Amino acid sequence: MDLSIALITCSDTRDVDSDEAGAALAALVDAAGWTVVGHVVVRDDRERIASEIVHAVDELAADVVITCGGTGLSPRDVTPEATRDACERDVPGIAEAMRAYSMSKTRRAMLSRAVCMQRGRALVVNFPGSTKAARENWEAIADQLEHAVRMAAGEGH
Repeated sequence: MDLSIALITCSDTRDVDSDEAGAALAALVDAAGWTVVGHVVVRDDRERIASEIVHAVDELAADVVITCGGTGLSPRDVTPEATRDACERDVPGIAEAMRAYSMSKTRRAMLSRAVCMQRGRALVVNFPGSTKAARENWEAIADQLEHAVRMAAGEGH
């Protein structure tokens, strides 16, 4: 199954050229044999992040949207709120699995506010902004993405 994946890095300090975590995720998507249909960097602004999620799903037809960054405790970290603004349904098990996997690497994973939700049939997953943590979160869930997308499309188990 060829998944279409959009990457949205949420950062006040990065641009596409300095987005190491986004580049690492793009390489992981490619290595899985899937397609990156968009990769943008947006400021930590709730409305802009939500707008990019909507664009990725509604215009780019992404099956999966991965946000990268903005999931911590800083006042500027608003990615989970923006995801809730753009989506309809919670998929809490994916975010729980990412935190559980990450806790085996660092206890600081408990500070993540990342969420996973659905917008229509698309899955929107919040990843942390560090390259190391983004790779680890990919390891935690990548093997379930195809099945999740099939289920969201009504194909069942």
